[in-house]
Amino acid sequence: MSESPGNRNLPADNRGWLARLRAMPKDSVPRTLLVAALVSLACSILVAAAAVSLRPLQEQNKLLNKQKNILSVAGLLDEERSIEEAFADIDVRVVDLQTGEYVSDIDAARFDQYEAVKDPQLVVAIAASDDVAGIRRRARYASVYLVRSEGELDKIILPVNGYGLWSTMYGFVAVERDANTVAGLQFYQHAETPGLGSEIDNPKWLRKWQGKIIFDQQGNPQIEVIRGKVREEGDWSGATRTGEGPQYQIDGIAGATLTGNGVTNMMRYWFGSDGFGPYLRRIWEQEDKS
Repeated sequence: MSESPGNRNLPADNRGWLARLRAMPKDSVPRTLLVAALVSLACSILVAAAAVSLRPLQEQNKLLNKQKNILSVAGLLDEERSIEEAFADIDVRVVDLQTGEYVSDIDAARFDQYEAVKDPQLVVAIAASDDVAGIRRRARYASVYLVRSEGELDKIILPVNGYGLWSTMYGFVAVERDANTVAGLQFYQHAETPGLGSEIDNPKWLRKWQGKIIFDQQGNPQIEVIRGKVREEGDWSGATRTGEGPQYQIDGIAGATLTGNGVTNMMRYWFGSDGFGPYLRRIWEQEDKS
């Protein structure tokens, strides 16, 4: 049989494989396996090439989604402005969680505290007795997002994460300038039970967090999701660090007690001494002196 023009351009080894493939009976097992292997190899190459070429777009979309969630919890989403334009007004800083002080030698715009836990130099293992949020480890540093109004601090946006019933929940908490009052809460990733634990995404429930007090008069985080409904007793809208009761409490979600407990534990950890507690204390002291 004469060689086709296309085959003449193939290397000798390839022509040999092609010849052997053609010589195999069409219904033979070796031919079927070989064709399947070649198809799998070609598909793998195409998938790998697509993943590499799409990675920059995926990273950009991930960043825009993050910025959108930060703007949303801060109440700054504006249909007349792009996400990039609106986010440019937010001051992004990196905080040393142990001292509560800003870190100046890290590029805040590029820092990712969840990626930083992969770095042995930046990761902190959390003792089991202290790991109420169930995250096992965290980065030494964390991002904070500052919203200013007429040059003055207006809100502080803090990234938080903690284990719920089925998964780790990721979100942002907006705190007022007094460093003690919740301005908003928003989750952007979790896998809680649809129709039950997933109600942590319900805007109606999230609005219940607004105005709640975080710390008691000793500076300990007391905010919590309770079982059942909060009993409102009087007007506590002017409360700061005194009093007990409904100012610290948020209605529970029916049928999702464990998810609610997870949200409470997440808040208690990240507002505690191993989380943003030292940082918020510094903000509160500065605000108290002004």
